[in-house]
Amino acid sequence: MAFVPKPLILAAAAVLALVGAAAFARPGNGPYAAADWAALAKLPDWSGVWVPDVGDQKRQEAGNRPPFTPKVAAEMARLAADSRAGRPFLVLHDCLPYGMPSLMLIPHNSMEVLFTPGRVTILGESDGNRLRRIYTDGRKHPGDPDLTAHGHSIGRWEGDTLVVDTTGIKPQSYLAISEDVGVPTDGGAHVVERIRLKSPNVLADELTIEAPKVLTGPWRTTRLWTRVHGEQNDIVEGACVEGAVRAARDANGHEIYEPAPTSKDGSTVPHAR
Repeated sequence: MAFVPKPLILAAAAVLALVGAAAFARPGNGPYAAADWAALAKLPDWSGVWVPDVGDQKRQEAGNRPPFTPKVAAEMARLAADSRAGRPFLVLHDCLPYGMPSLMLIPHNSMEVLFTPGRVTILGESDGNRLRRIYTDGRKHPGDPDLTAHGHSIGRWEGDTLVVDTTGIKPQSYLAISEDVGVPTDGGAHVVERIRLKSPNVLADELTIEAPKVLTGPWRTTRLWTRVHGEQNDIVEGACVEGAVRAARDANGHEIYEPAPTSKDGSTVPHAR
């Protein structure tokens, strides 16, 4: 066996250790040290459950209209007229995700914000479609992203403000100003948010939205959330299809859901008791 000087052995071991650490310490995947978790304590306190200020949403809907293109503005006017006439178009349908930016523009459900090393996670009340992952580990947007309803979000902290940049949004995701007035972005949407505590129990999300297929320029708007504490305010599970299914048993006696019967007009027939 050839003799290898001890310094070279130690140097090789050090290189292997660095390579091994790089292989496992990829952004967003850890492993994270105790110091990474301790650093979370220096971030602003966003604990608790946040309830959207729906009244402020309504005020913005009336007083801060997006700069729609003339064609889209006419479409929105027709949707608003249909809504007033009792023929609302449901922007959110078939249990599809809200999508960005509608998830932050027209929420009527509460949310929680979780801080973990390298990531901020937003959990919306009700079904699992209300979920956002905001990566704060320094990664960039992918060059050729797989488009998703909520897009790809990366964030950084500027003092006590979380600055979030979102791209890679599906063209089918809506830009909505209410639950029955909205239009698909048709692709190319880009959203920048500055999220901060406006006061100890009010969270403000300042959005700048670019959607070149439907807007003539950037739209700047703000959404407010109020903090509540206590077990009675925990976000709860829900499923938007529960009205379309009913509990039943299969041929093997297992508890299942089956499609609920409907009448000729398509409405669900109440379950017999």
